Amino acid sequence: MSETPVPSMTLSRLLAAILALSLLAAAPLRAATFLRDADMEYALKQLAAPVLTAAGLTPSQVQIVVLDDSSLNAFVTDARHIFLHSGLIMKLDSAASLQSVIAHEAAHIANGHIARRLANMRSARNAAGLGLALAAVAGASGADPNVALGIALGSQSASQRRFFSHTRAEESSADIASVRYMVRAGIDPQGAVDTIKHFTGQLNLNESRLDPYAVTHPLSRDRLRALEALVASAPKAAPNAAAEYWFARAKGKLTAFKRAPGWTLRRAGSDPYKDVALMRQAVAYHRQSDLRRALKSIDAAIAMRPKDPYLLELKGQILLESRQFKAAEQVYSAAANRAPREPLILGGLGRARLATGNAKGALQALEGARGRDFSDPRLLRDLAVAYAKLGNTGMASLATAERYALIGRLTDAELHAGRAADQLPRGSAPWQRAQDVLSAAKQAKRR
Repeated sequence: MSETPVPSMTLSRLLAAILALSLLAAAPLRAATFLRDADMEYALKQLAAPVLTAAGLTPSQVQIVVLDDSSLNAFVTDARHIFLHSGLIMKLDSAASLQSVIAHEAAHIANGHIARRLANMRSARNAAGLGLALAAVAGASGADPNVALGIALGSQSASQRRFFSHTRAEESSADIASVRYMVRAGIDPQGAVDTIKHFTGQLNLNESRLDPYAVTHPLSRDRLRALEALVASAPKAAPNAAAEYWFARAKGKLTAFKRAPGWTLRRAGSDPYKDVALMRQAVAYHRQSDLRRALKSIDAAIAMRPKDPYLLELKGQILLESRQFKAAEQVYSAAANRAPREPLILGGLGRARLATGNAKGALQALEGARGRDFSDPRLLRDLAVAYAKLGNTGMASLATAERYALIGRLTDAELHAGRAADQLPRGSAPWQRAQDVLSAAKQAKRR
């Protein structure tokens, strides 16, 4: 895979996503968040890469996104994103099971199911599902300590369920393709059967009580039997040690932040990977405000994997959130040296430098992060602070305008974009970015 993360969308597509919100036939929406964590995202990339390659997709062009939702679901909205609910990751027991979900969603992309549904939605009268799906990619700032992107995603709305739902024919096609992809990638396809069995107990439940996966991916006993027969005739493969490690790492990081600290501490000792157990303990102690034990655990993990930038990033986060700003800056700097193209690590370094009063150094790191991932509202907030501290109010207004645009507050975005346009050199690239925000805001008003 490319070391440079591919931006999830161009700015114009992000703004178009926000404009889609103006088309919604408003149903009550439930707030949700996208969980952003460099360690977890890297682990998921390792798990997804062989599956996506086997599906004929380019791994660097498909982003695996974790939605902070305890229910069990996975879905796709376009050819560039696969969404996984955090509850699904925490429920599954093996790398192969999670890879089977990714393979199944990749099959929906590769088989053209999304393109057909988008075409159908364009001719439909109710565009709510499409608007929300696009808005999900834009994101908004969340308050979760392990960095979350907030979204207004109405996962209970009937329109969205219809948009995400696949037909039984599509499910059968995706089942067949996903097993083929797993075999091609050297992954035991039994993981697909194990995953489906998690949901078979819901076959007789009322739809209102079903997990979203059972609604968006129609289940039936015939489908389970067909999948079992397909897998029985497929070549078997031994568990992949590297895949199992990265699965344990992603699940361990996620549960450490989402479960109660006591729950984590009771179970971390039984983790088969000592460094993962120590990482989980560090998170749990940090959430209990026990800095001494948190640092002892994370330092022990780093000693086992001294070249791992993501363990260093976690130590930097612990120090920063414990107000040990200078130490956090040093640790984030070491992490950035090991992963100079990782935007979330660069963003953390910029945040730490802001806390130490090093606005110029912060700006350098934050602009480096923005060049690789400009769809992070928290990053744009920090950029605005850095520019303001350096007296560049035009760029501060531009960063603020883009942040408001990303979270759908186009009236505020228009105000700040106007301020930016008045202060930036006419015709410059930043001035043009301000014009893009102004244009999007005006189009939203006309709609």
